[in-house]
Amino acid sequence: MPRQVYFYDQPERFVAGTVGQPGQRAFYLQASTRGRVTSVLLEKAQVMALAERVEQVLDEALRRSGGSASIPAVAPVELIDTAPLDLPLEQEFRVGTMALAWDSAEECLVVEAQALTEEEAESEDDEADERLFEDEEHGPDMLRVRLSGAMARVFAKRALDLVAAGRRPCPFCNLPLDPEGHLCPRANGYRR
Repeated sequence: MPRQVYFYDQPERFVAGTVGQPGQRAFYLQASTRGRVTSVLLEKAQVMALAERVEQVLDEALRRSGGSASIPAVAPVELIDTAPLDLPLEQEFRVGTMALAWDSAEECLVVEAQALTEEEAESEDDEADERLFEDEEHGPDMLRVRLSGAMARVFAKRALDLVAAGRRPCPFCNLPLDPEGHLCPRANGYRR
């Protein structure tokens, strides 16, 4: 079956969002433009890693350009998106491998999220990163998004805020507190 590439060049919206209550949330990346919406499922750790890496890539691109790249130092307040995910929420695939690149000629960030394959689910594959930017006819489905520096900063800020909005950590063991109670390993099994 041919690979499906969901491509968005400067979309109207590219956000990370959740569905569900803290502790049971499902995390999504969602790109949309002119009524077309693509949503992909991923793990909380993937959202955090992607947001942190976006910030690092933008900072490095700004440094290498000597400050001439059109990348703001922080997310522009007027572009910050706090709206919920667009509905209906239809998952295209679960994300396995992700890649980032700064296109200095176009001055945009390229984000690629590839569908989780059975091989990736069973083992770690270092070659998957190399295959991600290749445009093969066959392979796992992929979401490819090109973002301006400002939109990339806005994405990263929202994603980091989203991850931080989860369950509060236990003051003793730093594990997430559950609403039903918490069995703290540092309290020798006593509930707090």
